[in-house]
Amino acid sequence: MTALLDQALEAARNLPAETQDDIARVVLQLAGSDDAIIALSDEERTAIARSKAAAAQGDFATDDEVRAIWAKHGL
Repeated sequence: MTALLDQALEAARNLPAETQDDIARVVLQLAGSDDAIIALSDEERTAIARSKAAAAQGDFATDDEVRAIWAKHGL
């Protein structure tokens, strides 16, 4: 392990557990691990299920709706 990686891990030890897990997921992904797991909340699972159901019914945002969201977020 390099000194920089050791320093980064030491700094991560002082962060909240949720932040440590986020960092661990990124490191696993960068290291090429196929085992990286992203835990979804119940709210996120519900939102995904709603999105899949809407897509299955052909209910998509219009170009104008997409542009409005982009503009709202400065994109």
